[in-house]
Amino acid sequence: MNILILGSGGREHALAWKLSKSSRPLKLFTAPGNPGTAMLGVNLPVDPLDFTAVRSAILEHKIGMVVVGPEAPLVEGITDYIEADPELASVVVIGPGSNGAMLEGSKDFAKGFMKRHGIPTAAYETFTSETIEDAVHFMTTLTPPYVLKADGLAAGKGVLIISDPDEAVSELKAMLGGRFGKAGSKVVIEQYLAGIEMSAFILTDGISYRLLPEAKDYKRIGEGDTGKNTGGMGAVSPVPFATPEFMGKVEDKVIRPTVEGLRAEGIEYRGFIFFGLMNVGGEPYVIEYNARLGDPESEVILPRIESDLYDLLEGVARRDIESRTLVTSPDSAATVMMVSGGYPDAYNKGFEITGLDSVRDSIVFHAGTGESGGRIVTSGGRVLSVTSRGETLEEALEKSYRTISGIGFEGVNYRKDIGFDLKKIKR
Repeated sequence: MNILILGSGGREHALAWKLSKSSRPLKLFTAPGNPGTAMLGVNLPVDPLDFTAVRSAILEHKIGMVVVGPEAPLVEGITDYIEADPELASVVVIGPGSNGAMLEGSKDFAKGFMKRHGIPTAAYETFTSETIEDAVHFMTTLTPPYVLKADGLAAGKGVLIISDPDEAVSELKAMLGGRFGKAGSKVVIEQYLAGIEMSAFILTDGISYRLLPEAKDYKRIGEGDTGKNTGGMGAVSPVPFATPEFMGKVEDKVIRPTVEGLRAEGIEYRGFIFFGLMNVGGEPYVIEYNARLGDPESEVILPRIESDLYDLLEGVARRDIESRTLVTSPDSAATVMMVSGGYPDAYNKGFEITGLDSVRDSIVFHAGTGESGGRIVTSGGRVLSVTSRGETLEEALEKSYRTISGIGFEGVNYRKDIGFDLKKIKR
């Protein structure tokens, strides 16, 4: 089987790494990929949003399965495009059509979906530039802080949490005034939920599903969860407070109603669903959906899966995932992101990365790297995701930080407190 993975980050490297361990005879292609995925297969110079180029690559390399990593191609309809092409009729796509991807592509759609199917989430209303006065009035009915969400995809920057009412109104006007372009033409305003966050993941064939390991990521650039939001500075799995009792509530109140709701609305969904959850006094509330795996969560949940990932993906293709076995290691996994100096604001690229050849106790997933003159260099804000497993969270973190101490590039930055808030919580 020839498999094409779309994307270029740490998530796609983790997917390629896990698929490379399959007992099946697989040949892996990644578009566009990175130096990490190049070690596991063939990188193709194809933009995942250039559907015509993706089609040509599928035909040229006799691809039988496409695994879509990032959200943008899904929202733009890559699955619909492939499935509508007679020449690609035998190609399986792991990822929903554009209607299913609306769970991530439109905050307003997602909130309405949850409301229709009784899935617990924060109280909300949606507003446009024409209803801005109504929005300001709605905020007066809420208890600060205020949660403002751009309706569409905004590269992870479209969610603001603001305590000051005047600042919240100012930011609302800026969002509706074009700060996020088309993505901000609608803004969802939510009641803030106080609790602790985590993420759950499933792989579904549209009928049944398999529950993957859960994770918790760390979005803020600064230690102690301070500073600006990023794409993620690290993640851990499992999550100590995700007890069997709590996860039972997640399945009963969130996951099953989501899968059943998609079917009830005639949405054929085959792929991953990410559930961003808030644990509020032991009850799960949905903060957001993603129509794909998370990043950097992929880098900790995939290493904990003992089963053959291709077997699970084949279960999606054949609509029999219920019969496929998913075995998860009891070990902990922790990943720490090494990022460019200045990130998430302006940063420089092209710095040589040293120490990669000496890594022993960890897996280093490439997130924002490139190749120049035979050297691995930085090419993005989030550069490397350093993942380790251990019998305990402390052991996994110790391995990752020890590995990081041997890797370097100019301006390197990373958080030294990933998992800090969970060490006191017993599983």
